[in-house]
Amino acid sequence: MDSVFTTNPCPISKTRISACSFCYHLHFLMLPLVFAFCSITTSSQASPCRTSCGDIPINYPFGIDDGCGNPYYRHMLVCSDYGKLELRTPSGRYPVRSISYSDPHILLADPFMWNCQDGDNFRPTRPFSLDTSTHFSLSTQNDYLFFNCSKENVIIEPRPIFCERFPERCDSSCDSSSYLCRHLPECASALRGSSCCAYYPKATESLRLMLKYCASYTSVYWRNVGNVPPYDQIPEYGIRVDFDIPVTTACLQCQDMTKGGGTCGFHTETQNFLCLCPKGNATSYCKDHEISGHSRAGVIAGTVTGVSAAGAIGIGAGVWYFRKVRATAPVTCGVQNNVNRLF
Repeated sequence: MDSVFTTNPCPISKTRISACSFCYHLHFLMLPLVFAFCSITTSSQASPCRTSCGDIPINYPFGIDDGCGNPYYRHMLVCSDYGKLELRTPSGRYPVRSISYSDPHILLADPFMWNCQDGDNFRPTRPFSLDTSTHFSLSTQNDYLFFNCSKENVIIEPRPIFCERFPERCDSSCDSSSYLCRHLPECASALRGSSCCAYYPKATESLRLMLKYCASYTSVYWRNVGNVPPYDQIPEYGIRVDFDIPVTTACLQCQDMTKGGGTCGFHTETQNFLCLCPKGNATSYCKDHEISGHSRAGVIAGTVTGVSAAGAIGIGAGVWYFRKVRATAPVTCGVQNNVNRLF
């Protein structure tokens, strides 16, 4: 009686079985890497620059992803995973309350400054400072109030009278008759036994010297409310920082909707201008015919690029190892064609 089991004309060795088994498992191991790599690349191309952090809009010239916005403001704004926006300065990182692009300024909060809840209890503070090499500047709409200053080291006088008598020393005096000292915003009676005077430091060093001889300080800015003068401004606590918006022909062309409506950015290595577009980058505008000639890797956020690179390295390592095994244990019992070929 003939056996129902026919003899295999091509016996398979253990080495071949292990090679085929490895190929089978490698195929499924690499699929997640391929899909992850493709999904990251697709998402980064669809939206290269985030347009908000929390409820604060992020527009040109700013960017919270490297390569977005203007390089003058590179790494200045930081958006946390919780949607909290902060401004980096030499004196620390400060929460951003709002950004105005029509009247270019950023409103900051300084948790180290005096507030109404402190009353006569003055906490240790630190002087706020800006990098003078940036396009940021302290607004002249800020007023600074200093508390419990030493009369031996600080000129504390009512400014109108003092300036009439000593005009050459007027700018060095701390005004004890300041309107804000007599009408503290939101808490007019917060100070009971402490002194207050107003002084506008013209440099960071001046502010440091003042805090050396004063218990604490706070910043009050005048917010425009759109009413008829003199009731068009109200005082609020915070630091107003003005900024410039660099306007270039290249950026205007890039943002032009008739030319593709791109996003103004820059190359992260050369800092040269780039127009960031859904299908790639251009040195002019999105409908430029040479858009395909510019790599996108240099202007995507570092985290996205890093993950994509890691995926590419993982896939490359898998390809190399597979080829090495295939070279030592070739498949001879199956037909390898373009349909079932992995690589």
